[in-house]
Amino acid sequence: MAAKTDYKFQGWAGDAPDSIEGKLKWIDYEPKEFAEDDVDIKILYCGICASDISTLSEGWMPMKDNWPQVVGHEIVGEIVRVGSNVKNGLKVGDVAGVGAQCDSCLKCKYCDDHKENYCHGGMTQTYNDKFHRTSPGSKSWGGYANYWRGPSHFVFAIPSQVDPAQAAPLLCGGATVYSPLKQYGAGVTAKEVGIIGIGGLGHFAVLFAKALGARVTAISHSDHKKEDAIKLGAEDFLITGENVPDAIKGRERSLDLLLCTSNAPDMPMDAYLSLLKPGGNFVLVGVPETGKLPDISPFTIIMNNVHIGGSAIGSPDTIREMLDLVAEKNIQPWISKYPLSKVNEAVPAMVAGKARYRFVLVNEENGGKM
Repeated sequence: MAAKTDYKFQGWAGDAPDSIEGKLKWIDYEPKEFAEDDVDIKILYCGICASDISTLSEGWMPMKDNWPQVVGHEIVGEIVRVGSNVKNGLKVGDVAGVGAQCDSCLKCKYCDDHKENYCHGGMTQTYNDKFHRTSPGSKSWGGYANYWRGPSHFVFAIPSQVDPAQAAPLLCGGATVYSPLKQYGAGVTAKEVGIIGIGGLGHFAVLFAKALGARVTAISHSDHKKEDAIKLGAEDFLITGENVPDAIKGRERSLDLLLCTSNAPDMPMDAYLSLLKPGGNFVLVGVPETGKLPDISPFTIIMNNVHIGGSAIGSPDTIREMLDLVAEKNIQPWISKYPLSKVNEAVPAMVAGKARYRFVLVNEENGGKM
């Protein structure tokens, strides 16, 4: 039995779908048993991700017996405990973080190939999941909390040049768009990149596509975010309005890569795909709560030789590479901070779409800075 700590694991938990209305409750909970490849993190910052809202609201699926649930998978803090088998150089006192994945089998061909986010046995999510490799059956708990415990393989040192508060939303939101941008050659083979949706994910996508050397077209339904998109680095802004086919006339076959961060259930897929050059790629990272995509004509795909794909978060190696790029290029995510104690104001504000472009909870009692 692992030694007990002198600190408690406590966090803001939802116990029903209406928790997103400002009804999260502060609870004590038991983390997984400490394994010798684990670390404990004293949480300083935690980003609020749209996934948190979709989980708590049961927008994606019923929670069933998974209540109560402490969400949050954009966690940055100070390491306060390190197991004897931690091999990636992490030590007590380091500022480090964890994203949406906190474990995998670490032995299948995908894990061996540094694609742990596509583990054959399935990833363990940082919250709303169960551990399998160590402490089988133990519940995973997220970052709207004072401490986090989990496998060090999925914990990343935050470069000293990067603001730890800004680093938090990078660990899920940033990695989710950086990974496909790199995979599909943004700035290398994909010189012309379009970003659909200028929200939390989309703002990261514009920042990263620009930093990777692509020419960026921001695509939104109105001009409401045009000024922001240009400040973020977009060279062009396409307003789709209510009639997307008409709006894109003259722009057909102009883009090498389209990254879709929208979760709209009624996306005009055929119109979007017509923006791609032959051989181009449409990559989906937003997830409609319906769980379905709109209809697509097979002729659009066949006659234009375009490809539809998806991408899930980022592997540990990809996240480290992303953090290095952020440090090198001085990339500045746009964040707004809320004290963790005011989480029941922050979550409804997120639901209301007030984030420009990411909210970060600050654990002031642990030393987080507003």
